[in-house]
Amino acid sequence: MKLSANLSSGAGLALTSALLFGASTPLAKILLGEGLDPLLLAGTLYLGSGVGLGLVLLGRGRISALSREAPLRRADLPWLALAVLFGGIAGPVLMMAGLASVHAAAASLLLNLEGVSTLAIAWLVLRESVDRRLLLGAGAILAGALILSWGGPVSGIGWGGLLIAGACLAWGIDNNLTRKISAGDAVQIACIKGLVAGTVNLSLALARGAPLPGPGLWLAGGLIGFIGYGVSLVLFVRALREIGTARTGAYYAIAPFFGTVVAIGLLGEPFTLQLAIAGALMGLGIYLHLAEQHEHEHRHDMLMHEHSHVHDEHHRHVHGPLDPHGEPHVHVHRHAAMIHSHRHFPDIHHRHPH
Repeated sequence: MKLSANLSSGAGLALTSALLFGASTPLAKILLGEGLDPLLLAGTLYLGSGVGLGLVLLGRGRISALSREAPLRRADLPWLALAVLFGGIAGPVLMMAGLASVHAAAASLLLNLEGVSTLAIAWLVLRESVDRRLLLGAGAILAGALILSWGGPVSGIGWGGLLIAGACLAWGIDNNLTRKISAGDAVQIACIKGLVAGTVNLSLALARGAPLPGPGLWLAGGLIGFIGYGVSLVLFVRALREIGTARTGAYYAIAPFFGTVVAIGLLGEPFTLQLAIAGALMGLGIYLHLAEQHEHEHRHDMLMHEHSHVHDEHHRHVHGPLDPHGEPHVHVHRHAAMIHSHRHFPDIHHRHPH
């Protein structure tokens, strides 16, 4: 059954997204060592993401076989605008304001609040299914992230810490808002978010007098942003489509571990007992998630929507003469109401109450 593979495929997308984002951190650290202003670097990374994905969209449009994704529609725009507002504007601005007065080690610990807020909003507000195994797995991953980022004083963080916590909350809201439009074209979504966030951060950096880097640093920052932010976000959105926000957010919390592993090979940083313990806890969390068995009788209400699909058990509809041929394909289609039981996850077809 195709849906039985959703967790493994969705987990692969989320973990690859975390790997790319995590790997971008030590690379960005190298650029910071070259004297780049942090806010200017953030703008360069986001803008590189948006511009790079914009080029992908232009090239993909010439190859119809690569364009089998549902475009964003007018009804998606309010959700996208809110996601950009929280994730592309509020989050980075709060983060940079908080970093000005918070110890780096404390900031690293606080950044783990993004995963917590993402899962909490998905569970408590959007009512995604979260069982004991998932909570234990997410707890193990978070514990690993906390151990990995531990290394300095965390007391007396004051307003700076609250600002960073606010940034994590903004990104958690962004992740859950993006879930609402995850059936749409992930490249288009990530491109818009990158362009807006990059423009805002770059404008703020230049307004406060940040010096412009040379063309080599611009190009390096743009390439890192394209892969570590752009491609990573595309995979993140696809994972939201497959396994929902809570599970995707939990996997994404592994990004700091990947970043540290890359830093060991790239920057010669030491392999420590701290890293080994964190890796073991995160591995346990991944195992608990992959071993999840969520199956019960559930009802599908009548639904009409548009997304890339194949004709599996949830897509047994009749095609009209104007509908596309070949699979996967995209068109507006109707799901009839039905009740059945099988293993499933909170993908775009299984967002029912529990």
